[in-house]
Amino acid sequence: MNALEELYRIARAQALIALCGTVPGYWFTVAFIDIIGRFWIQLMGFTMMTIFMLAIAIPYDYLVKPGHHTGFVVLYGLTFFFANFGPNSTTFIVPAEIFPARLRSTCHGISAATGKAGAIIGAFGFLYASQDQKKPETGYSRGIGMRNALFVLAGTNFLGLLFSLLVPESKGKSLEELSKENVGDAFLFFCVVAC
Repeated sequence: MNALEELYRIARAQALIALCGTVPGYWFTVAFIDIIGRFWIQLMGFTMMTIFMLAIAIPYDYLVKPGHHTGFVVLYGLTFFFANFGPNSTTFIVPAEIFPARLRSTCHGISAATGKAGAIIGAFGFLYASQDQKKPETGYSRGIGMRNALFVLAGTNFLGLLFSLLVPESKGKSLEELSKENVGDAFLFFCVVAC
C-alpha cells in the first residue's frame, strides 16, 4: 500500500467517525442541554465513554482481527458520540456559566487552557503508550500496548466522571443568579477542581 492509499483510508475512517459520532453528539447536546442539564450530560458522557472504552479494551484482540472491524468501529463511534454528547460540549459551556461575572472570562480561559494542555498530553501520551510492548514502530520506545492504553483511557474517563460530581448544575439559572455567588468561594472551588 502506498502513502496516498493509506492517507485516503485513514481520512475515510475519520470522516465516517465524525459524521456518525462527533457531529450527532453535538446536535444531541444542543437539543437536550436545557432539558437534561449540563451536569447530567457531562456525567452521562463520562459514564458511557468509560463503558465503551472497556467494551473495546476487553475484547481488543478479537475486535482487531480481520472480519471483526465493524464491532470496533461501532464502539469507537459510540465513544466519540458520547464524548461530544458529554464533556467535549459541556466543558465549553459550564465554565462560562458557573463563575461570577468578575472572574468569568479569566476562569473560562484557565479552564480552556487546562483542557487543551490535557488534550496535548493525552494525544502524545497515548501515541507513545500504545506502542507494542515487543515491536514498537520505528522511532518509538516500547509502550504498554494498545489494549492496556485503552484501559488507561477508561480509567481516565472514570476519573472525569468522579470530578464531574464536583461541578454544580447551572440549568435553569440565569447568569445574573449565578453571579450572586461569593467570588472567593467560586475561585476557591475553581482552584480545587483545576488541581
